Amino acid sequence: MTAFARFLGEKAECYIELRHSLGYAFSKQAGTLRAFVRYIERAQFDGPATRTLALDFALSFSGAANSRVSRHGVLRRFYEYLAVYDARTEALERRAFPRSRAIPPPRILSEAELASLIDACRRISPGILLKGRTMATLIGLLASSGLRSGEVVRLDRSDVDLANGILLIRKTKFRKDRLVPVHTTTQAALRSYVHERDAAFPMPKDQALFLSSRGNRLSATGLQNGFAEARKLAGLDGGKPLRPHDLRHRFAVTRLGLWHQQRADVQALLPLLATYLGHASYSDTAYYLTGSADLLAIAAERAFLDGGAA
Repeated sequence: MTAFARFLGEKAECYIELRHSLGYAFSKQAGTLRAFVRYIERAQFDGPATRTLALDFALSFSGAANSRVSRHGVLRRFYEYLAVYDARTEALERRAFPRSRAIPPPRILSEAELASLIDACRRISPGILLKGRTMATLIGLLASSGLRSGEVVRLDRSDVDLANGILLIRKTKFRKDRLVPVHTTTQAALRSYVHERDAAFPMPKDQALFLSSRGNRLSATGLQNGFAEARKLAGLDGGKPLRPHDLRHRFAVTRLGLWHQQRADVQALLPLLATYLGHASYSDTAYYLTGSADLLAIAAERAFLDGGAA
C-alpha cells in the first residue's frame, strides 16, 4: 500500500465519521469512498488526488449515467475536505458528467411473471438452500407490501410482529418510522422463513431479518445480485429492464386497479396509499401510478360505465 493510499483511507474514514456526526445516514456515499480507496490501493497510485483520478474512478463502473454523476459528486465534496490536509488536491468540476433527466419506465410484472421470478429463486445456489429461500421471501415481501428494497434489507428480526402481521419500518426515506400491516399470506410466508432461518442460524451474527449465506445481514449488493440471478433464471432478462424497485410500482398499480374494480373512491383512498408507502404527501405517490395496459383498461371501463349510469 502506498503512503497516499494509507493517507486517503484515514481521511475517508474521518470524513465518513464527520458526516455521521452531523446526522447524515451516508451509507451509500461511504461505500463509494471506500471503493475509491480500494481503487487507489489496487492502482498503487501515489497522489495527489486529481481530476483525472476521480473521472477514471467514476468511469470504472458500468451502469446508468446518473450513477457516475452520483459517484463523482461524492468525490467532489470529499476532495473539498481533503484539500484542507493536502493542498495539491484538485477541485472537481460540478458538471463533469451530464445528468440524465429521463426516468426509466417501470416494468410491471404479470402474476405469471412474478410467480416465475419467485419460483426461480429456488434454483439459486441449490447447495445453499437458505439463499434461495431468502430471495424468494424477500421478493414476495417487496411485491406484496410495496416496501423500498433498502427498507427491507434494514429490517431487524425485532421489527417483525409475526403474531399480528405488522412490520416496523425504521429510518425511512423521510426519517420517519411507520407501521406496515401485511396480508395474512405474507405473514405466513415470513413465519415460515423465520423458522427455516433460525434452524440454519440459531445464533445469527446480527439482528437482521434477512440473512446472507454467512449468517449476517443481507446487503443491498447481495439483494441486487440475487435479484439479477433470479431474473435471469426466470427468463425475464429480455425486453425492458427489471429492477427490485419495479415491484414497488407494481404494488401501487395493482392496488389502484383493485380499487377501480371495486368501484371505490380512488381519490379519497390515495392519501391512505401514500401513508402506507411512506410518502410525505400523496402527490409523490402519483409517480408510482404508471398506467399499465390492464390498469388503463379497467379505468376506461369504469369511466364508460359511470358515464352510462349518468
